[in-house]
Amino acid sequence: MIIARKWQQAEGAAVFAASLVIYTQVDSPLAWWSALLIFFAPDLSFLAYLKDNRFGARVYNLCHLYGLGALIMALGYVIDASLVAAIGVLLLGHSGFDRMLGYGLKSEESFQSTHLGKIGKNT
Repeated sequence: MIIARKWQQAEGAAVFAASLVIYTQVDSPLAWWSALLIFFAPDLSFLAYLKDNRFGARVYNLCHLYGLGALIMALGYVIDASLVAAIGVLLLGHSGFDRMLGYGLKSEESFQSTHLGKIGKNT
């Protein structure tokens, strides 16, 4: 498990680094502060846990999938909308950043239980 965790953290770092490079190429119309807010916006999905663990995990995981950011980024390129592409790159970068730090996709067991192992103070 430790090797798989480290491998996925390295993969997350690579995705994060690639997203930084791509972001410089999308001609983003965003101010730095709004880009920063959008970058961290997926973390607000933890509020879905207020309903219950199952719903919370599903919403959180949807917002933290590499595919969501990649799809939005690709859509931005296809429709020639730099704002949409920039948002997609920021979402993709956020997912990579989280994985790099060891925060994985959540299980329905609890917020602390992820596909990369347990997180938090009591682990």
